[in-house]
Amino acid sequence: MNNLKLDVADQIAVLTISRPGALNALNSETLDELNTVLSEIEARDDVKVVILTGGPDKKDNAFKSFVAGADIAEMVNFSAAEARAFGMRAAEPFFKLMNMRQVTIAAVNGFALGGGCEIAMACDIRIASDNATFAQPETGLGIIPGFGGTQRLARLVGMGRAKELIFTCDNIDAAEAYRIGLVNKVVAKEELMDTARKMASKIISKGSYAVSIAKAAINNGYDMDIKNAVEMEANLFGITCSTHDKTEGMTAFLERRAADLTDF
Repeated sequence: MNNLKLDVADQIAVLTISRPGALNALNSETLDELNTVLSEIEARDDVKVVILTGGPDKKDNAFKSFVAGADIAEMVNFSAAEARAFGMRAAEPFFKLMNMRQVTIAAVNGFALGGGCEIAMACDIRIASDNATFAQPETGLGIIPGFGGTQRLARLVGMGRAKELIFTCDNIDAAEAYRIGLVNKVVAKEELMDTARKMASKIISKGSYAVSIAKAAINNGYDMDIKNAVEMEANLFGITCSTHDKTEGMTAFLERRAADLTDF
């Protein structure tokens, strides 16, 4: 991989986007690499959580940029058809982050602009360093967000705030991103990766198969009517009650001991 680094330890995969000279901007090569590596990770039973973050810039500043956007140098001469294809190229790995059985955490360590904000929103959970900056600046370039920004942002922060951010191209800091619900947590930059790993370890300590089913229930039920969504949940609840982890977890609870949860 030319633009990604992958480190797996203790059932956690840390996936780092590394394009130092471009502040980790997303070009076609990077999107294709993401698509490939996420497929490989999803097939691994030894990975329960993925932490996505950005690598240092060319001056080795580790907190300059998470992902500074899509690569404008590649986009500048796109035709309408090429731009659509670029958006769909991003959709595939972004949907993998959203739907893969592993939990995905974005550890946002600096600029999360345009495509950077969009890839963070595709993850299940977002933790931001206190110096992080978020924006959807596309209308200032005469285009609109093309990697899901008009859709995921409204779902996370509400239609009114999403319209304001997209129409004005305003940058917001980590504290404001937390206030409006764009991120789950804000921490000092020196604590970012440790906080993400601690959250990952806590999630791993639960029933991983149950967590993956809960993720699917939340994702699939979000756009369903409540009656069908609750019926879907009941069906999935039934499935989890047929597992080793259900038997072990409930027995351990009644016996007042720690459960040994092993399903995935």
